[in-house]
Amino acid sequence: MSEVIFTDQNWESEVLNSDIPVMVDFWASWCAPCYMVAPMVEEIGQKYEEKIKVGKLNVDENPAVAGKYGIMSIPTLLFFQDGKIVDRVIGVVPKEVLEQKVGKLLKEES
Repeated sequence: MSEVIFTDQNWESEVLNSDIPVMVDFWASWCAPCYMVAPMVEEIGQKYEEKIKVGKLNVDENPAVAGKYGIMSIPTLLFFQDGKIVDRVIGVVPKEVLEQKVGKLLKEES
């Protein structure tokens, strides 16, 4: 599964109704730190393919979802399980931190 592009239109079907956990990277094209996080997010998506859905949501193009979740700083990564936020990361963090969050999410699932 390649990285999913989340939008205001597909949010409910892709994230809230997903049958597997979801990691969402809230970003914008003008955000330099977002480009630092992007390769890590992509690697995690490939490593945990089929176990977790990984994707991005451009906050400028999808203001409804960004507003609903109070996204004030980017990059922000939200982790969803059964349509609910179970964890979050704001700002640039080491890849190991993201992998720990995903590992915790997958243990909660099993």
